[in-house]
Amino acid sequence: MLSILSAAPLLAPALATIQDEAHWPRWRGPNATGAVEADPPVKWTTEENVAWKVALPGHGKSTPIVWGDRLFVLAAVPTEEGTAEELAARKVHEELRTETPTTKYAFLAMAFDRTTGEALWESLLTEQLPVAGNHSTNGYASYSPVADADGLYVSLGSYGVYGVDQGTGDVLWEFDLGPQITRRGWGEGGSPAVHGDTLLVVADQEVGSYIVALDKTTGEERWRRERPEVSTWTTPLVVEAAGKTQAIVNGTTAARSYDLETGEVLWSCDGQTTNAIPAPVSDGERVLITSGYRGSLAVVLPLDGKGDLRKTEGGILWSRTNGTPYVPSPVLVDGRVYMFSKNSGMLSCLDLATGEVLLDRERLDLGNVYASPLAAGGRLYVADRDGVVLVLEHDDGLNVIARNDMGEAIDASPVAIGGALYLRTDTTLYAIGKP
Repeated sequence: MLSILSAAPLLAPALATIQDEAHWPRWRGPNATGAVEADPPVKWTTEENVAWKVALPGHGKSTPIVWGDRLFVLAAVPTEEGTAEELAARKVHEELRTETPTTKYAFLAMAFDRTTGEALWESLLTEQLPVAGNHSTNGYASYSPVADADGLYVSLGSYGVYGVDQGTGDVLWEFDLGPQITRRGWGEGGSPAVHGDTLLVVADQEVGSYIVALDKTTGEERWRRERPEVSTWTTPLVVEAAGKTQAIVNGTTAARSYDLETGEVLWSCDGQTTNAIPAPVSDGERVLITSGYRGSLAVVLPLDGKGDLRKTEGGILWSRTNGTPYVPSPVLVDGRVYMFSKNSGMLSCLDLATGEVLLDRERLDLGNVYASPLAAGGRLYVADRDGVVLVLEHDDGLNVIARNDMGEAIDASPVAIGGALYLRTDTTLYAIGKP
């Protein structure tokens, strides 16, 4: 199995002291909006203004997660051919349109010192044969982990959910979700959510979708609810509103809010498109749900709603049927929502409270976009699958102030803490600026 524990950072940095409160604990940042109070660099190359960079095994799909001075990433690395007995025992779905690999994968969690790039530990979570193939742009470790003061939590979908010690990488518990069969064998993705002592995992697939709440300390199941859904690749949003802790989950059949304590459905709203992917985003009073595959819908809902919001007066605050994202999630900053149209480089900006359109599908010089935008330092950072990162002023126009080319695909979303920007390309993890 490939190991990087002995690999030193490729560049040694001049370092600044980090703050203990500096965290990027989930895929969309501290507030799950994609926006953060930070001041990362504007211009860089793969060599200039780089504090450190480290080569990573596997494909770079999941976003780095930071808790204090530790940065965590996931990877899936091919190892050896499965035996005849292992291949014969595996159940392969007959309707899949992707070739199911015969090679095992090692599923790794890795920790780095975020100021120096020093490899702290590498943990083999599991080694398994894939239950299915995946889309050509997907990998086998596309979920992003989540962290809090008590631990690191990793979902690998078909290959298990794990509670991991942040300091050592030791696996504290594991939970089996069972094999997930996604649409056309496109593979799995999304991220779990942690709130208080509960870890929430969505298992949407072609048959038998469900959502499950686990005790984050032991991995024991607290509740499970079936979901009348087909495949999604979305991440739950947990908010405290209307006297409840709500877990809001996008879906093709409907977006739903679950009571985090009991799993009861508090409200729902249908009308989303197939292949729901973007994560919900909220300002604490309302929530935006988007989808954009073979159709388009953005809908803003009140967090104090009840029941079927499409049948409730005032249940939908505003909606939009064009310019919504397929893969990348929106970013919310200063009451404004920025979102891509489909996976294109066309960007829109809307007022979250009113739905007023401030920018309507303005084209940027970008290729296809999977990574979700970052807002930091009064700027927007947007990355495409060709490895180009544009930096824009966050204002009423699209004033591009820098174009930075990383030379290879970026699917993981940018992360900013303090004066540093963390970028994961297909093969490399970069710390840009001053960690």
